[in-house]
Amino acid sequence: MNAEQLDSFTSVISVNPYNNEYFIGVADFLTNTKTATFSKKQFAVSYLDTHSFINNQIEISKNIPEEDVLDAINIKVYDELGLDQAVEYQVQYIETFNNLDDNDRYFQVFIVDPLEITEIYKDTVEKIKYIDVITPSPLLIKSLYSKDIIEDNGIHCFIYFEENDAFLTIYNEKDFVYTKSLKYSLINMYERFCELYGERIEYEEFCKFLSTENLKSTTSDYKEHILKLYKEIFANINDILTYTKKAFNIEKVEHIYIGSQINTVSKLYEIAEFELSIKSSDFNFDYGFESEDNHIDQIHALMHITAALADEDKYSCNFSIFHRPPKFTKRESGKLIMFVIASILIAFAYPITYWILLYSQELEYKLRQQKYIEVHNIKTTREATIKSRLADREKAMILLEKEEKSYVDKKNTLIKIHDVKVNYPMKAKLITSLINDLNKYAVKIDTIKYDQEKDEKKFTLNLISSKDKKITQLIEHLTKKYERKFKFSLENISFDKEQKLYFSELKVYIL
Repeated sequence: MNAEQLDSFTSVISVNPYNNEYFIGVADFLTNTKTATFSKKQFAVSYLDTHSFINNQIEISKNIPEEDVLDAINIKVYDELGLDQAVEYQVQYIETFNNLDDNDRYFQVFIVDPLEITEIYKDTVEKIKYIDVITPSPLLIKSLYSKDIIEDNGIHCFIYFEENDAFLTIYNEKDFVYTKSLKYSLINMYERFCELYGERIEYEEFCKFLSTENLKSTTSDYKEHILKLYKEIFANINDILTYTKKAFNIEKVEHIYIGSQINTVSKLYEIAEFELSIKSSDFNFDYGFESEDNHIDQIHALMHITAALADEDKYSCNFSIFHRPPKFTKRESGKLIMFVIASILIAFAYPITYWILLYSQELEYKLRQQKYIEVHNIKTTREATIKSRLADREKAMILLEKEEKSYVDKKNTLIKIHDVKVNYPMKAKLITSLINDLNKYAVKIDTIKYDQEKDEKKFTLNLISSKDKKITQLIEHLTKKYERKFKFSLENISFDKEQKLYFSELKVYIL
């Protein structure tokens, strides 16, 4: 909470809408409550996990005026990400700085479907009515730097496993860079463990094993399969880190903070340091809170310290659609009532006030009408621009399709040329080699024929020999010599009494 909010609220409630878990914070003391209720003096804060929003980095020209930045970002987001034009997504963004680019500004955008927010918080708003702040979970980590809980700069990676989600987030010099949803939430880990174990166990038993058994000392037959599971997880994390370093020109990740929604006896940061060869620590920070619980979900703790920060010390991406009504004096109905009362008082005291009010209303109407015309012109211009861009895109797609077809035709021609160039010399070389072997065993060739059907390439050789033994020795020699190159087939050897010669048909299949 900022200074103004500290005067207005006496407590903060953090909400995990995915498992209906609530923590109330009063005077730096956190309490897990199962009976969350609405209170006017209660500031509500929540978060969106990585499955609930889309994150992407975009750039726009530095020449775009500041008042048009939001419109430019919206247009580019819908275009680049192929969003449904019929859905009015909520788009929030933070600016990141690229000192190497003098022409463009870079933004990390977060995109959410309002209908999805309504569905996620359906049960929550029935209990507490209003939610003041809803922040993407990776942006909560900014508070660790703002509160100097992490003091050193550098490139840091944060990994956290929740029951329904797991995420990896990169910060560089205390600024958000990248986030990625991992496919290993606690439930996904449980499902994968059952596959490796070959038997289905209860989810509660799986969590209990992680919370009570140390992999260094346990003799449980679960140990081997848990270790395999961890190796898969960290192999996946290593692939993501490799991509991130290439995509964002990061030389190396200097430190990893890793933790879990449940308290694991086996230290995840020790496993991470061993598997990834990166210095690692536990995602369990000293926030200055006291609690009756031995282990607090770190996301709840991050929400509480984020709520306590001033706006300039945190990333302001608020997706809440459950705002509490303003004070009576700031509501439209309140303003109207006060206006009527004031009008009556003034009317009794100064009748001329009526005419002044009439004039002011007419003036306001004209100003608003003029403003409407300006906005309508801007809208029409932008709609025309979008339509023109879509037409240009359609033309480009048609041209691309033609070029792709031309490319395929040229490719097929080159393949045919290559086939002729490579296969014909190969056939001649094969025939020469076979004739040399025939000469060694005094076997002659009457005719040679070559056939090719689909993927099968075959030579047919009509052999002549004075002895059938020479033919069989030849076949035995060829079979051994060309075991992995050719397949030989000889069905029979016939004898001609008049010529006193042996005849046979040898089929040579090219493998």
